[in-house]
Amino acid sequence: MKTVRLAAALAGLAMLIPAVAHADDPNDPAMRDPRTRAHDREVIRQLNLKELQQVHERDARYAEGWRAYGEQGDREESYQRARSDYERQMDDYQQRRADYERDRAAWRHAVDACEAGQYEYCEH
Repeated sequence: MKTVRLAAALAGLAMLIPAVAHADDPNDPAMRDPRTRAHDREVIRQLNLKELQQVHERDARYAEGWRAYGEQGDREESYQRARSDYERQMDDYQQRRADYERDRAAWRHAVDACEAGQYEYCEH
């Protein structure tokens, strides 16, 4: 079965070789007629114009992608600003939390001292 498949593939490839080999043959007798050469030249011109159009469309898509990428830089700056704001707010929170814990410890110390009979702490 593998042999049949291989033989079929080789036969198909062998059929393509002559067409590929004579594609640009400058001595092709069919290309001696000026009308045939002109037609061939026009076909090639149309193919080139079509390809040029596709290249322009592709380049426009690339340009749009690069524009979006450039705008992403603005988003990156915005993210960095938001990140630094967040970090500043967290630092402020941690400082306020430390102040609260220190004040609470002082209050707890005053309560314990008051309950222990040091009445000067009871006025707080």
